[in-house]
Amino acid sequence: MLLITQASLDDLNRRLAEPLPMNRFRPNVVVSGTGPYAEDGWGLIRIGNVSFAVVKPCARCPITTTDQDTAETAREPLRTLATYRHVRGRGVMFGQNLIHTGTGSISVGDPVEVLEPARAPIRFG
Repeated sequence: MLLITQASLDDLNRRLAEPLPMNRFRPNVVVSGTGPYAEDGWGLIRIGNVSFAVVKPCARCPITTTDQDTAETAREPLRTLATYRHVRGRGVMFGQNLIHTGTGSISVGDPVEVLEPARAPIRFG
């Protein structure tokens, strides 16, 4: 699964000439009420009654440069993200990939609890 915080998108949108909608990044889970890029510091979380390992930042592909309503393409958001969310040898990162550690269900509005911090936070350049 892919998780992105609303604050991370808000931070990116402050850097762009034209703001982008969250659907451009295709997350499964959007979390509100955090600071920008809080998800980078999470190692294990619980949403509702399901725990998730936060396994790695999501390397973004060029599909994020395509407007899903018009199919028009541009250089954003990758160009701007590359200025502050690039990891050498891995690409441009935005959001975190999750793997569930058990069964259950999650719902809109479920609280998100950080159970463990990230073991080795990624260094962006």
